[in-house]
Amino acid sequence: MKTDRRKFLFGAAAGAASLAAPLRVAAQAAPDQRTRKIVDKAVSELARAAHAVSRRDVVAIADFGLHSSEPRFHIVNLEAGRMRSFLVTHGAGSDPEHDGWLNAFSNVNGSNATSRGAYVTEQLYHGKYGASMRLEGLERDNSNAYSRAIVMHPATYATQDFVNQHGRLGRSNGCFAMGDAEMTHTLNALQGGTLLFADRLGIGPGGAQVQAPRQRNLNLG
Repeated sequence: MKTDRRKFLFGAAAGAASLAAPLRVAAQAAPDQRTRKIVDKAVSELARAAHAVSRRDVVAIADFGLHSSEPRFHIVNLEAGRMRSFLVTHGAGSDPEHDGWLNAFSNVNGSNATSRGAYVTEQLYHGKYGASMRLEGLERDNSNAYSRAIVMHPATYATQDFVNQHGRLGRSNGCFAMGDAEMTHTLNALQGGTLLFADRLGIGPGGAQVQAPRQRNLNLG
């Protein structure tokens, strides 16, 4: 099944996504411009990956163009046109200066970096951090996610209390880490073959484009 999913975006089947059944998106307008932009992104990414996911009612968007102190993991309910947003970590390899800004993505084993692209949620399991969820990368930029053990898990360094104390979240080894309560909600919302899309979008409050501080380029592969 994992190989079939990868072929969807790696091969000619990617173009067939536009032929998938119409998405059921709420007709009512989203409450603000930021939500509209994120809902639109969720719809377009779901259309692109339609044959690789089982669920079409919910999409998760991780916007790593925002600082780690900002709620940047968005769970989008496409049927209601609404979303909930949570804090989420990025990888230490993506932020060697530990200033809360993601500098670069990587798909390389041992990089401890975040990978961009489309993922599908896999099985739930109980690991060393507690209730967690495996992820399968669907693109060349995140094709090693499963073998790298890039998962969703709770962590004490991924909470608002940590931000209040340090001004930023801690860093993972590339995993999507959240606080306990947020992770419980997220696992419940995303289980069952849901799309998670991660990239540096920078959609700030009010829909404004966030410009990260000038940062050095990292050659992570």
